Amino acid sequence: MSEEPKEELEQAIDDATEAVAVQATELGELAIDPETGEPIGLDNLLEVPVRVTVQIGRARMTLAELVNLGPGRLIPLDREAHEPADILVNGKVVARGEVVTIDSTYGVRITSVCKQD
Repeated sequence: MSEEPKEELEQAIDDATEAVAVQATELGELAIDPETGEPIGLDNLLEVPVRVTVQIGRARMTLAELVNLGPGRLIPLDREAHEPADILVNGKVVARGEVVTIDSTYGVRITSVCKQD
């Protein structure tokens, strides 16, 4: 991977991290722990695992088409190649990005962070 895409990827990650940090500081202290009477605090929540999914598209097919799938068959998706992938956290779209390769694995470069309602 050349240096320029690495720098762009690192910048996108830094931007996304900063956006999360800004939102996190706005949360401050949260609910009171009923056992101790102390605020739960954001620090305790930062260790909670979340599921991150990158979705490049969807397909709809009949059961017959599904049964006939096999090696070499293609499944057309509902997005064009140039459209961004959705980045979901626990099933909710939080950002969009483009699929990239990092050495021999796939990755996603964040291109925009979705506004929360």
